[in-house]
Amino acid sequence: MSHYDLLVIGGGSGGLACSKEAASLGKTVAVCDFVKPSPIGTTWKLGGTCVNVGCIPKKLMHQAALLGEGMKDAESFGWEGPMKTHKWETMVQNVNEHIHSLNFGYRSELMEKGIKYYNSYAQFLDKHTVEATDKKGKVTKITADNFVIATGGRPKYPEIPGAKEHCITSDDVFWMKKPPGKTLVVGASYVALECAGFIHGVGYDTTVMMRSIPLRGFDQQMAMQVKNYMQEHGINFIDGAVPTAVEETASGMKKVTWQLKDGSCSSSEFDTVLLAIGRSVCTNEIGLERTGVTVSSNGKIPTLNEQTNVPHIYAIGDIIDGEKLVPPSATTELTPVAIQAGKLLAHRLYGGKATLMDYSKVATTVYTPLEYGAIGLSEEDAIKVYGENNIEVFHSYFKPLEWTLPHRGDNACYAKLVCHITDSMRVVGFHVCGPNAGEMTQGFAVAMKCGATKADFDSTVGIHPTTAEEFTVLSTSKRSGESAEKKGC
Repeated sequence: MSHYDLLVIGGGSGGLACSKEAASLGKTVAVCDFVKPSPIGTTWKLGGTCVNVGCIPKKLMHQAALLGEGMKDAESFGWEGPMKTHKWETMVQNVNEHIHSLNFGYRSELMEKGIKYYNSYAQFLDKHTVEATDKKGKVTKITADNFVIATGGRPKYPEIPGAKEHCITSDDVFWMKKPPGKTLVVGASYVALECAGFIHGVGYDTTVMMRSIPLRGFDQQMAMQVKNYMQEHGINFIDGAVPTAVEETASGMKKVTWQLKDGSCSSSEFDTVLLAIGRSVCTNEIGLERTGVTVSSNGKIPTLNEQTNVPHIYAIGDIIDGEKLVPPSATTELTPVAIQAGKLLAHRLYGGKATLMDYSKVATTVYTPLEYGAIGLSEEDAIKVYGENNIEVFHSYFKPLEWTLPHRGDNACYAKLVCHITDSMRVVGFHVCGPNAGEMTQGFAVAMKCGATKADFDSTVGIHPTTAEEFTVLSTSKRSGESAEKKGC
């Protein structure tokens, strides 16, 4: 039996960050990480969702789609020549090779820092002991003074015939050796819309089946801005529908049957069906019931400063119950949040520090064809928290200069600041739809974290011509009823 100061269960971004910080502070540390194959057999190596089947491959494939759009625009800027075609196989191979280099880097880092790596599935035997089983069935018992659970989540499957047999998820799409062809994406989460965006962007007929609203949990005006842009650029949407069955035809196509809100049914055939209806956290098969750790009905773990109700067992990342935080947070599933929480936790445990993780005003971006960046409260949530009479929204549609020559998207882009009137017009919500939204949003996140007011934005001199400067000249309020459409530069 092996014993460590700290055992981290889960080798994703948060778990690795915590383990490396603890080791740098002189502690003996081990990491257990094991990926169960998806229903169609896809698996990957050390690094977790973000590196292998999330942020990294998603952003690279989003970039592939943007390059295709850029090549179409190039003619307007004087570039001539035959239009290049996209080869899915080349993209996937290069993306996968980059991922493998990151996997290797993580393994090397653990070795350099003296962290023991178990490529094994960990389950608690009791609150002090874990049993780790590798792919060959070899079992190792491990004890530790402290445990950090960072097991993340996996995609959900609907309980319908053919879902696991004939469909893929985000666990699979980035490793597909063959092009997806005509694709149906089921769901309207950010994962669904991002995948639909890059699949369509590299040239494949794409349809999104949406049960209710797009980007649940995000500002709905911004969500509709994204959806409308996608529709206007050729992505089909089936609204108010849920799949009821998926079957494989003799030709290898996937026949999908769905039901609409009015009870009527319809069907169509697709080459690929990608399910993106949400994620389930990986907490129900790691023996938590033998530790006394409290688990919410949704499988997530209530924590106070990452500590569970069992004092020496901690949790970070996707598995934290954000609804139970004070104040509640919807950002616990973001990779940088897990990394920050893991580092701070290690320093509190072993470095004599006291800094706590702040889950508020965390910036994020949805990498849809029209990118959407957000910080803080949606307009709807701001009204719920502060009351409609205490909220003012300043907004503007705009068109990036780069879009003028190709004549793209008049007033397709949009910026708004949600302000708390009775708190010196403090900005409590930042929202932007437009190119490079992630880069813009990250920059403004510092100002938001420092408690910027509308006056602070107004007194900032913008860089011209940029899209980010829109936030320094916002003058139209929703309350005024004036048009927010933009004219000129």
